[in-house]
Amino acid sequence: MKRGLLYEEDFRPQFSGHETFPLRYGWLKKVFDAVFELESQGKQENTRNLFLSDDAISRFGVGKNMVASMRHWATSANVIGEDEDKNIITADLAKRLLSDDGLDPWMENTSSVWAFHWHIASDSTKATYIWLFSHFNNNQFDRGMIAQNLLNLCRESGWKASSNATIKRDVECLVRAYINKPSKSDEFTEDQIESPLAELGLIQPLNRNDTFQIKRGNQPSLGDGAFLYALVNFWKKYTKEARTMALETIAYEPCSPGRVLCLDEDSVADRLYRIEEASSGILTWSETAGLRQVIASKPLDDICELDFLNIVYEKKEVKKAA
Repeated sequence: MKRGLLYEEDFRPQFSGHETFPLRYGWLKKVFDAVFELESQGKQENTRNLFLSDDAISRFGVGKNMVASMRHWATSANVIGEDEDKNIITADLAKRLLSDDGLDPWMENTSSVWAFHWHIASDSTKATYIWLFSHFNNNQFDRGMIAQNLLNLCRESGWKASSNATIKRDVECLVRAYINKPSKSDEFTEDQIESPLAELGLIQPLNRNDTFQIKRGNQPSLGDGAFLYALVNFWKKYTKEARTMALETIAYEPCSPGRVLCLDEDSVADRLYRIEEASSGILTWSETAGLRQVIASKPLDDICELDFLNIVYEKKEVKKAA
């Protein structure tokens, strides 16, 4: 993954599927509950038609296109997936967060949104999101600039799936997902909040919504547990056999926490300085012989990144390093 997910041979980009709807409040929980209910009843085979059956519209309380969009976003955010028999299954992250007795079933803590953003922009099929947050090297952009860069990437990579119009719609959907609707008055209203991803404040409008700025910095709404979750998740995909990872890798590599979570180098370093305390000794920070790196106290396979989310919600301590 050292050049990034977009450059893996088997990567298949998706620029549609959202039906032009950005992720909306309540969608991930609704999808999780519907799939989890069938799983709990031992009716996994019934999940295959969950979003296609005649009662899907009444079950989810939205139109047909929105049902498809809900499935798309839940898949991209790592709420649901498919098993080898094509049954829809709930993902471990979603079980940990969204179960009725989970850490944050109604996504009241912004760190939950960060965790889902992490998957949307680092290991989904959503090429627009991965490219913007991991491969775009400027802070300011407009819709046309992003669309043109993605068209060029499609040609270079030999991807055949995407027309100019499709990519433009995908870029527009991204903008609507990460930015609150413009207000018609000076007062902020709840109607302006269309997507939970806008809570992160990662993209800000400039010049009357014609240009935008990616906000990089310390991201105070990102809990240490959510950062550690992303770090270990990235580490396992990047170089699972290694017990050390350099600051520069964490801050700058495509699909790294620094890139995807829009943390600048100083902000990454600040979090790594306190990583031993935050991780209960599972990860430690080292600056020796000019090397600035994180050290894992045990093999990556023995570290469960989901456990770090407990820190955010103060449910229980992470199991300490042996």
